Amino acid sequence: MADERVHAYGDDALGEHDAVALAALVRAGEVSPAELAAAAVARAERVDAALAPVAFAAHGRALAGHGGGGGAGHGGHGGGPGLDGAHGAHGAGPDAPLYGVPSFLKDNTDLRGMPTGQGSAAFRARPARRSAAFAEQFLGTGLSVLGKTRLPEFGLNASTEYATARPVRNPWLTSHSPGASSGGAAALVASGVVPVAHANDGGGSIRIPAACCGLVGLKPTRGRMVPNAQGRRLPVDLVTDGVLTRSVRDTAAFLAAAEHHYRNPALPPLGLVEGPGGRRLRIGLVVDSPTAPTDGPTRAAVEETAARLAALGHDVTPAQLPFGEEFSRDFILYWGYIAFLIATTGRLTVDPGFRAARLDGFTTGLRRVFHREFARVPGVVRRLRASERTYAGLFRTYDAVLSPVLAHVAPPIGHLSPNVAFGELLERLTRYVAFTPVNNVTGGPGIALPVGASPEGLPVGVHLSAAHGEERLLLELAFALEADRPWRRIQD
Repeated sequence: MADERVHAYGDDALGEHDAVALAALVRAGEVSPAELAAAAVARAERVDAALAPVAFAAHGRALAGHGGGGGAGHGGHGGGPGLDGAHGAHGAGPDAPLYGVPSFLKDNTDLRGMPTGQGSAAFRARPARRSAAFAEQFLGTGLSVLGKTRLPEFGLNASTEYATARPVRNPWLTSHSPGASSGGAAALVASGVVPVAHANDGGGSIRIPAACCGLVGLKPTRGRMVPNAQGRRLPVDLVTDGVLTRSVRDTAAFLAAAEHHYRNPALPPLGLVEGPGGRRLRIGLVVDSPTAPTDGPTRAAVEETAARLAALGHDVTPAQLPFGEEFSRDFILYWGYIAFLIATTGRLTVDPGFRAARLDGFTTGLRRVFHREFARVPGVVRRLRASERTYAGLFRTYDAVLSPVLAHVAPPIGHLSPNVAFGELLERLTRYVAFTPVNNVTGGPGIALPVGASPEGLPVGVHLSAAHGEERLLLELAFALEADRPWRRIQD
């Protein structure tokens, strides 16, 4: 495919508004949820041929419906959603903060009446009988669900590519990856189809596509959202749900609305964050990972952001992450353990028709890693659990840590394909995903912000981490950076 920039912005009900602005228009009676949904459907159809972001398109269900439903629809591993109706499902009334704003759920989260495909040809997608707890929380914010977004097989890869199906592409440069695992969600939000979409993060899957596609992506503290059913069954729960957005205020609004549905009493309340904070913060600066060098555009973005934060009055000093090569090796083996569980128990816990022989090369390779080194798993689990205390210790010195999201800019399609020989693919992923897994293992919050660009025009993100429960601090820093220099816009 030729390099091109793809977006769906136009003169319709959605305009160039973010979710907060659209919800305000709905409350004022200036636009209806049905008009917004129709515009989003038309935009999704406009970008599908180039980006292939949708796994399942819901239609045939009235917008007045309640609780995550979905009628007929089609789509699947090869894309081609055929969005042909301005319909969705609401789980909240008109008083909900984001009522009427169209959105999508990621295709690893059950929504009653819609199939869940998990991005895998080994899985036979069937309509879910009930909605996952997070889907109910998501609907409780007032968002309208128009379908499901694509992810790589079981969310294990860092690019939304497949063994045989067409990949999801980056709207900023379609020859490149949108990241993963929430790649379909990122492509929809970055191209202007919807202002916000569900994402979840087990090793960077909110923050990686945010960095690749020029978006805001916050992985909340473990336990901030309702527990993820997939993650809580693991000895170390890596998975946290959230959203991808184009504005900091949309991310803040979603978190505040979600807190009305569920608030964890073990964490400080968040509330609605509406702008920069007034504190002078101690910010640690990390440019390189112990496991991979950082490329030029990424290094420049991080160093420039450090200078901007210093100019805003913060104390920015060099720091070092207390996680090295052993942490990376442990995380890879734990990732292999997850792949093993999927491959061996899928028939019992995922789908009675599960066919392990149809798993892609990356999932199969990870499972073999576990088979070779399974005796190490108890020690790995013990060390990964202990890393939470190490992480907490870092934030006795710093209020926040600034780093890259990824060690290099989004790679071309094919670089991280599951058809690449497993050993080479794993090495490429280790060099690429060099920062984000720390927050998944330790449970700390992290946010990706779209501050830079490569010479080719690909977005470059930076990452801010904070102590457990400190999403407010991260959002205040994000607001300050966004106000200081607004994010690039794909439609410009």
